[in-house]
Amino acid sequence: MNNEHSLSDLQLSVMHVLWVAGEATVADVHDALHPQRGLAPTTIATILSRLEKRGLVEHRSEGRQFVYRTRVTEEEVQRSMVAELTDLLFAGNPAELVSHLLSERDLDPQDLARVKAMIEAREKATQ
Repeated sequence: MNNEHSLSDLQLSVMHVLWVAGEATVADVHDALHPQRGLAPTTIATILSRLEKRGLVEHRSEGRQFVYRTRVTEEEVQRSMVAELTDLLFAGNPAELVSHLLSERDLDPQDLARVKAMIEAREKATQ
């Protein structure tokens, strides 16, 4: 399994700031995450540097600051991480993952209707 998109909770938080903002400096990311995380700017800079080494973000220079942006979409990361989770916890069986989600989560009727509609659309697409 390719885990290049496997991210920790903190890395996901940093990526989310970039996905929402489009581009951000270390200071911008720090300001966005500080109320929840209380991290030092140097910690943010280290995370961004590591994400860049993995090819998930890139930067351009603006004066003396680096301005970061993602090189992968949120959907790509979600797809990769869900595939990894499915492989690790459900022996690669997506039906087991769905079964687990349906049995362990409270779904309101609207969510259940959406899931049914997705299944029906997938069935039609594969016929």
